[in-house]
Amino acid sequence: MFHIMFHIVFHFVFHIMFHIVFHIVFHIMFHIVFHFVFHIMFHIMFHIVFHFVFHIVFHFVFHIMFHIVFHIVFHIMFHFVFHIMFHIVFHIVFHFVFHFVFHIVFHFVFHIVFHIVFHIMFHIVFHIVFHIMFHIVFHFVFHIVFHFMFHIVFHFMFHIVFHIVFTLLSRRGVKRRAGNRKWTGKVLMNTKTETSDLKWTIFSNAKPEWEEVSGLDEENNSVRTYQICQTDSSSSHWLRSGFIQRQGASQVYVELRFTVMECSSRSTHHRSCKETFNLYYYQADSNEATSTYPPWMENPYTKVDTVAADFLLRKGGERKFNVKTLRLGPLSKRGFYLAFQAQGACMALLSVRVFFKKCPSLVSALSSFPETVPRTLVQEAQGVCVEHAAQQGPRPRPPKLFCGEDGQWVGQPTTSCACLAGYEPSEGHARCSACPVGQFKSGTDGQCTGCPGFSHATIRGSAVCACRSGYLRAESDAPDTPCTRPPSAPRSIVTQINDTTLSLEWNEPLDNGGRMDLSYAVQCSVCQAARGPCMSCGDSVSYRPAQQGLLGRRVEVWGLLPHTTYTFTIQAINRVSQLSGKEPASESVNITTSHDVPSLVSVIRKSDSTESSLTLHWSVPVQPHYSILQYELRYCEKERRTEDQCHYAESNRNQVVLTDLRRATQYEVQVRARTMAGYGSFSPAAVFRTLPDGQDSASQFLVPGVLIAVGMLLLATFVFVAIFCIRLMRWEQEDGEDPAVTGSVCASRTIMNQNQNQRDESDRRVIETSQREGSERSWVKVYIDPFTYEDPNEAVREFAKEIDVSFVKIEEVIGAGEFGEVCRGRLKIPGKKENYVAIKTLKGGYTDKQRRDFLSEASIMGQFQHPNIIHLEGIITASCPVMILTEFMENGALDSFLRVNDSQFTPIQLVGMLRGIASGMKYLSEMSYVHRDLAARNILINSNLVCKVSDFGLSRFLQENSSDPTYTSSLGGKIPIRWTAPEAIAFRKFTSASDVWSYGIVMWEVMSFGERPYWDMSNQDVINAIEQDYRLPPPPDCPTHLHQLMLDCWQKDRARPVLASRTSSRTGQTDPKPGVTEDRGTGRSGGPLTGSTSSTFSLPSYPLLDQRAPLALSACASVGEWLRAIKMERYEDSFLQAGFSSVEQLQQISTQDLLHMGVTLAGHQRKILSSIQTMTFRNKSAAVVSF
Repeated sequence: MFHIMFHIVFHFVFHIMFHIVFHIVFHIMFHIVFHFVFHIMFHIMFHIVFHFVFHIVFHFVFHIMFHIVFHIVFHIMFHFVFHIMFHIVFHIVFHFVFHFVFHIVFHFVFHIVFHIVFHIMFHIVFHIVFHIMFHIVFHFVFHIVFHFMFHIVFHFMFHIVFHIVFTLLSRRGVKRRAGNRKWTGKVLMNTKTETSDLKWTIFSNAKPEWEEVSGLDEENNSVRTYQICQTDSSSSHWLRSGFIQRQGASQVYVELRFTVMECSSRSTHHRSCKETFNLYYYQADSNEATSTYPPWMENPYTKVDTVAADFLLRKGGERKFNVKTLRLGPLSKRGFYLAFQAQGACMALLSVRVFFKKCPSLVSALSSFPETVPRTLVQEAQGVCVEHAAQQGPRPRPPKLFCGEDGQWVGQPTTSCACLAGYEPSEGHARCSACPVGQFKSGTDGQCTGCPGFSHATIRGSAVCACRSGYLRAESDAPDTPCTRPPSAPRSIVTQINDTTLSLEWNEPLDNGGRMDLSYAVQCSVCQAARGPCMSCGDSVSYRPAQQGLLGRRVEVWGLLPHTTYTFTIQAINRVSQLSGKEPASESVNITTSHDVPSLVSVIRKSDSTESSLTLHWSVPVQPHYSILQYELRYCEKERRTEDQCHYAESNRNQVVLTDLRRATQYEVQVRARTMAGYGSFSPAAVFRTLPDGQDSASQFLVPGVLIAVGMLLLATFVFVAIFCIRLMRWEQEDGEDPAVTGSVCASRTIMNQNQNQRDESDRRVIETSQREGSERSWVKVYIDPFTYEDPNEAVREFAKEIDVSFVKIEEVIGAGEFGEVCRGRLKIPGKKENYVAIKTLKGGYTDKQRRDFLSEASIMGQFQHPNIIHLEGIITASCPVMILTEFMENGALDSFLRVNDSQFTPIQLVGMLRGIASGMKYLSEMSYVHRDLAARNILINSNLVCKVSDFGLSRFLQENSSDPTYTSSLGGKIPIRWTAPEAIAFRKFTSASDVWSYGIVMWEVMSFGERPYWDMSNQDVINAIEQDYRLPPPPDCPTHLHQLMLDCWQKDRARPVLASRTSSRTGQTDPKPGVTEDRGTGRSGGPLTGSTSSTFSLPSYPLLDQRAPLALSACASVGEWLRAIKMERYEDSFLQAGFSSVEQLQQISTQDLLHMGVTLAGHQRKILSSIQTMTFRNKSAAVVSF
């Protein structure tokens, strides 16, 4: 409009009015006087040349070239940056100044000078005509038409259309780029889109200073904002939003745009000025908040964070906006409020946007997954197969994929979807497309392929290609094999006849039909008369190797009649021959036999038989012309009489011995004779039977008799040796029997067998380790604490292997840990077998310290390689979330596994579990490593009942150069009281000895099938009981020595067994401490076992063993009963004569006493002394007290 109006008005008004007024007035005033004098001489040449050259050349060249070049180049190069300013300035300045100054000055000066000097002579005639013709026509036509057409059309077309299109596209592109984020979600609230007042709730103890005003954002759009600049910094000023529906989201994000004034730029309250503010939220099921409810304080409001500005406003400085995004959650109610607390800050809250992230709908791996809102760290989403796809397998499961809390799909889909037959994956496995015409796909795997030879597919989506006319496909042929056809006929049959025996040979067909399963069949027919019909030869003719299914091109035929004409037909056959519906292609040949062949053998008789042989003979047939040269026999098992199961034998006499036969089996035998004229026909079949076992001859009875006699002799020898060994074992048992169960024998009046003794002995070796396993090694691998590295990430890179996230598939969430969720998944590294793994994930929003602590466990596990230590597969740190991958233990934690399978395992199986744990702990001890949190819950067990130590979150490094390596934890650290040694509880002193104490508790957990140690006693009661020398009693059915080993583990730290040496195999006796023991916490003295209780802790109803109780040996009634129980009754008189008449006196007995009583055998001495020690322990265990 400006261009149109300016150019039309200016050019029209200026040119018309100026030219008319100026020219008329000027011409009338000046032209008449000087026209005739100067105009004739110079006007024609100058005016024509000048006007023509100047106006035409200048105007045309300048306007055309300048406008085209300038407008096009300038508009294209600088249009977007300087369009508005340039057009306004340039067009106003240039057009107005240039046109006005040029036209006014030039025309005025030129016309005055020129007209005064030259125009007088020819002005009237020439100038009027010329000016009317040239000026009016040229200026009007050129200026009006050119300017109008060029400026209107060009500016309108270029400026308007280009401007509109470019503006729309750029704005849409900006919006698209602004919205093209890595996540999708839904906005719950956005103050930038609000057009009316927000009317949020304001609260302050003093004068409210939050103020809602209209402001401008970074795009200079008008938005509703809140601002505050406190004059009284001691007051707390609150601003609360309206009720926001969470719409099913459990985690939401708040994006804040704000500015904060720098304190140094403010003139008041500089010392109490703050440059931060606090963000809170409050959950509610309805819009229940008022100006007074909920109370304006941190509780019930939940604090999200203290928000600090990255850019501060300064006087005269650049205005920069701060953008912060904070996460709220987890949310459980229907909605929530946002609250902002400012105290001493001068700030403006420009916009608040509340949104949550969700995973967009996705089609991947032929599975379609809906839009999913994550409600946990990873949310499982179920999908469906895309159209024309179906799940594979015997028990298919729906496709699964995990949606991360950041709105991103995690990992790859777990799916068995595959395209149906006739369809192939396309568009990156996003859909199944029908196979085009001429292609097919018969199964669910792979892509569509072209039809095999001699077949075609005429429709889309073909699962199989149909064979062309004349071609067939056998039932056993795969759909991707070419179609074939029957073979052509065999060629060039060659015959060789010897009286009644015929040999046939032929060449293969010219066309095998495209198949490799070519075989041949021989058809025989006999023609009795010259013109009569031919009949099949039947069974009278035999074929070698066979009549049907011949793979070779040669066959022998015998049994032909003399002087007879035969027709033999050779057929070529393959597997599609029968499907064709036609007779197989064949070639025939006629044969006539000679005259004199031998006659039939009449009778075959049996001379003798055994289990594996037959001796046969027959009468010689009568021959008129030739003598018999040879006999041929054919014999077959009667039950399996087929041509390929028959055998042949030859004989020069009329008898034969057939060997290598099956016992008790019937055989059919035929004989034929051969003369110079050839073979005769086979005789009728005769049936003979071989003998069963034991019916051969006298020698047949002799061999079994000898074998039986030898067997009886060997049996007698074996029985004698067995009796001797049993007696020897009994003698050894009496000399060296393990008396571990003596006490229980006396208590229950039963005798345990030797197997139980061996099991008890194996129980006592649960944590016993062999010195052969490495005590003499010169090298020991030492554990390195990852926290000693200057950069902990270096320890992770050194000890843990980074795994590509594409190798891992998460299947399901199986639990939750301290840092995030625990999932089960599969790990498939190229070139290795796929296996299940446990995946620990680090939840979002973690700090650098949390990430370092999370990965430190991986750098610890990566240093251990032992079958009873959980194995680290690797880590994933290059993607989100961060993961630790370990081997997957199917049965989970040991304590819960034992509780589920209560009383389902034998003591031997439980001891096997304990041995595995002890082996793993020995390995850790040898590496100078203290676990600190050994408990059944931190032991994992797999499907083979192999236990492995895990959870190294509390473990620390042992210094090698210390004689008593320890780790002192920081005060306030969490310690599992029920599993921790007393010195670790009291002084935070963790050593390998404290791990031994914990191992004793684990033994008790295992033998009690996951029972909670100390039951429901409080932690303080447990500490007080341990200080007063009370210990856990034996679990039900726990072997005695195994509980004694537990008590050894619960001794003072210096007296405990050591995992890495054979001292742990020591059975150990409880060191009784009769008398008074001072309580460390109260100074109370506790006496021996009585009904009194401690005032420092409550009294549960569970019995604990009191190791301070006096001994009362009353398990057995008398010394004689005790000796009989341990099978040492031979020494009863010696004990009574030595003065040991009561059981209570036995505890003072010594080895010298036994020698004086005549017990000289070392095994008997050890048995008696061990039994006495066991009785002492049993009697101590009987003294219990109820807390």
